[in-house]
Amino acid sequence: MFIRTESFREFIRFYPIVSLIISINIIIYLLSILPFFPNIWFFETFSGVNLYITEGQFWRLLTPIFMHSGFSHMLFNSFSILLFGPALERMLGSGRFLFVYLFSGIIANIATLMVEPLTFTHVGSSGAIFGLFGYYLSIIMFRKTMLSRQNSQIIITLLVINLLMTFLQPNINITAHLFGLLGGFLLGAFPYFNKKDFSDSIKGVSNWAGSKKKDFSYQSPLKKLMWGVIVLLAILGFLAQR
Repeated sequence: MFIRTESFREFIRFYPIVSLIISINIIIYLLSILPFFPNIWFFETFSGVNLYITEGQFWRLLTPIFMHSGFSHMLFNSFSILLFGPALERMLGSGRFLFVYLFSGIIANIATLMVEPLTFTHVGSSGAIFGLFGYYLSIIMFRKTMLSRQNSQIIITLLVINLLMTFLQPNINITAHLFGLLGGFLLGAFPYFNKKDFSDSIKGVSNWAGSKKKDFSYQSPLKKLMWGVIVLLAILGFLAQR
């Protein structure tokens, strides 16, 4: 479920929103390091600055989701989306997945506006990514048949670790992480949002998992190694967040 086997073309075709989000992250970062790009103007105009939001610059609730403070920040946030986004986009469909991602990120930024001082400045997609975790958590709690025990364990383990890191690491927007998580969880628990029949999507995910079961069982050394790599990379990703 969290291990990609598709070709590059297949990935773009199967997960267009995940591909689009990652592409935007990369393009904005690449533009920001070009010597002729107006970096200072771009950051001052589109980053999340609470004071300017209160003065009516409401686009700053959205644009910081796609901005990052450096290469490692962009790389590991994009990796987190690459790791956890595809399965959820498959389950929800592209439109609903995009809504969950943006809604969680915006809720995180609104909460940051309400809790943090007016001088607070922030960029990054961590609130939106925690929203994906929140949605997965709602699936684990309310629609347990949608995820296997192994995948549920992976999600819970990573969520607990990253919540701990949220409070232990300096320069982390704790408010964005917590309220992004809450936003995604509430969407997942909202009955109207989940009226869509997930059976076909889940059948596809389940069939893929079942086809790999013999060669990639949960108890196999390879599976344990990959599980460890997933945990390590996800931890590194959230350590890189600011």
